Amino acid sequence: MTATLADPNVRHFRTLFISDVHLGSKAAKADFLIDFLRHHEAETIVLVGDIVDGWRLKRNWYWPQAFNDVTQKLLRKARKGTRIIYIPGNHDEFLRDFPGTHFGGVEVADRIIHEAADGKRYLVLHGDEFDVVVRHARVVAYLGDWAYDAAIAINVVFAAIRRRLGLPYWSFSSWAKQQVKTAVNFIGEFQKVVVEEARRHDADGVICGHIHHAVIIEIDGIRYINSGDWVESCTAIAEHHDGEMELITWQMLASSPAEVVPVSRRMLAIEAREPEAA
Repeated sequence: MTATLADPNVRHFRTLFISDVHLGSKAAKADFLIDFLRHHEAETIVLVGDIVDGWRLKRNWYWPQAFNDVTQKLLRKARKGTRIIYIPGNHDEFLRDFPGTHFGGVEVADRIIHEAADGKRYLVLHGDEFDVVVRHARVVAYLGDWAYDAAIAINVVFAAIRRRLGLPYWSFSSWAKQQVKTAVNFIGEFQKVVVEEARRHDADGVICGHIHHAVIIEIDGIRYINSGDWVESCTAIAEHHDGEMELITWQMLASSPAEVVPVSRRMLAIEAREPEAA
């Protein structure tokens, strides 16, 4: 079914923030994202990095039709008047050589200041520049990337079992990451550093991606927003026309291979975790 402006199943927003799709990775949930884009329209879409996974494409080329469909869907929205801004991340860092360039109606920028409808200013950036591992130990970062692939492989098995049982998608890798003390500590430190960068820019908040941990919280008077990813959690940030920010998780519940039902829910019970003492 084609979505139209009169379609009651389509939600309309001022801005959508999407990050960490990782097209090029077998773990990318391109079908989920296509379905999400069918049901959500916005005046502006900000792609907050790692949309294309250049690291994996260099190792092993993988580009099925679904990845083309995502690209074509975004370009079609641009042609129809949606402003699309692409902020490269570390996995699609090849685009960082083209700030200010337009590709098919898509603008490339290193980072932006987004002024919301309520007047609040948000620094928008991918966030990898604050990841010490990525900045100073690229070999270690690649090794971590391979370990992450292993966790995602386990995810595929869990997803298949839950699909057969008629249960919605659930990310084992995301759950495991949040149980590991080192990962929890890293997330907490990452949030603090990014918040301080927003403060240095006199911003009211920051919107980023990179660590695949979707959340909207207040940290020391600054709103920290992470758009999550489309590998594990399948999340996006939506700005309403009054400036309210909403974290959306897009799941697909398949009771049979022939029947796929999209499920959207607002995540209301996410709280900041204080890093545990060493």
